Amino acid sequence: MKRQMGLKTALMSALVLAASMAHAEVKIGFVDMQKAIQSTAAGKKAKAELEGEFNKKKKELEKKEADLKKMGEDLERKKAVLSEEVLGKKQAEFQEEMLKYRDVVGKSQIEIQKKERDLTAPILDKMKKVIEKVAKDKGYSMILENSQMVLFATADSDLTDDIIKAYEKEK
Repeated sequence: MKRQMGLKTALMSALVLAASMAHAEVKIGFVDMQKAIQSTAAGKKAKAELEGEFNKKKKELEKKEADLKKMGEDLERKKAVLSEEVLGKKQAEFQEEMLKYRDVVGKSQIEIQKKERDLTAPILDKMKKVIEKVAKDKGYSMILENSQMVLFATADSDLTDDIIKAYEKEK
């Protein structure tokens, strides 16, 4: 990670140095991609669909969790009256159900992440094309994603709203 950040910094420095040496005007802008995606109609639709899927999975998991809790409480109450053999079997069943639950939780997380990628990939592809068009139309040499690496930028360097408007106009 540090190596990648160092490489980005070195690349940026080299670009700025080369541009200043050539006495060419370098115009750099940035876009808050998360805000841009979430502000578009397609982004809002994807977010709503993802939240619906998440809430459905959450309810299923909460039910399984409640069933496990009840199973554990029943096992604890009956512990004193069950033979060691029966208690051992019940504990093994409980452990097996716990493992199944953890597996379901892991699979649910993976499914939600995949769904998010599937929903946002087309939006992101279109967004990149829109960014390129806006950059060319407005004479930008480079557009950065607003991240923690951008420590200062003038307000007119923020192209997020322009990108959102251009995205919505594209069909």
